[in-house]
Amino acid sequence: MIINHPLLGPRDAQEFVYLGDARLIDRPDTMSETALDDFHAYLYLRDNPAGSHRELWYHEQGDRSWLVVTRDTTTHEILHVELASDYAKQRGRDR
Repeated sequence: MIINHPLLGPRDAQEFVYLGDARLIDRPDTMSETALDDFHAYLYLRDNPAGSHRELWYHEQGDRSWLVVTRDTTTHEILHVELASDYAKQRGRDR
């Protein structure tokens, strides 16, 4: 599988480490009254979608960047790749 890195161009997926659901960027508020339940869900409850899904990938054997890869889990087709920092900034503006 080839991941089209936004800064470095096409790279083999073997250069990356898959971390999981990109929603991990949205860490729960530790001061919330529901923090215990929120962190339980954050750490242990995961969706297993069929279709388009945003995932975190770390470029371990390259520039050490974090990417958000939108991938179709049924075909493994990569639909979109962006830097995790850009994704997080956009999520912050959407709130």
